[in-house]
Amino acid sequence: MFAAATGSPNLMLQATIFLGAALLFVPLGKRFGIATVLGYLITGLILGPSGLDVAGDAESLLHFSEFGVVMLLFIIGLELQPSRLWALRRSIFVLGGLQVGLTGTLLMGLLHQIFGLQLDTAFIVGFGLALSSTAFVLQILTEKQQLSSTHGREAFTILLFQDIAVIPLLAVIPFLSGVREQSYDLIYFGKVFAVFAGLIFASRYVVSLL
Repeated sequence: MFAAATGSPNLMLQATIFLGAALLFVPLGKRFGIATVLGYLITGLILGPSGLDVAGDAESLLHFSEFGVVMLLFIIGLELQPSRLWALRRSIFVLGGLQVGLTGTLLMGLLHQIFGLQLDTAFIVGFGLALSSTAFVLQILTEKQQLSSTHGREAFTILLFQDIAVIPLLAVIPFLSGVREQSYDLIYFGKVFAVFAGLIFASRYVVSLL
């Protein structure tokens, strides 16, 4: 393998190899009608442990790769208009709520009845599978210039609700796990609410003054 033959490359060398391979394979894939996201996935398969094994230990690159997702969402956020989000508020909670609620409940029921999972486990897995990757879907919609279309706006509203739904779903997991070391009282939830309220206030007023 590549890593075994050349020794374990440092992070900068790995990043250079990955970027170079992406610049080569992604445009090549687009010439054959392959979406950009799929082009990156194929490049990862070629360079990953199942291919040339350039990464060596893929887990070591996990935190580094997360910066790419963060920057993609940041760029998309720069292009969004708050007035547009406010106009879509009903679609966000209606379409998004129906998608997450119905899909998660259906998957939970199937996992419980067919695979015999406990209800708490089926809940976590079912509603986890009901969520999509915002970065992947928005990248595809932006690439195809469909984000401003009717189905693009509806898909965007559903993705926004999914991002919001992650917070209460994560808060429910400690209760389902049976952990009793932490006391989840009104003070605990008050602190959580205060943190999010502070972040929203800072993003709307403090940052705008800088």
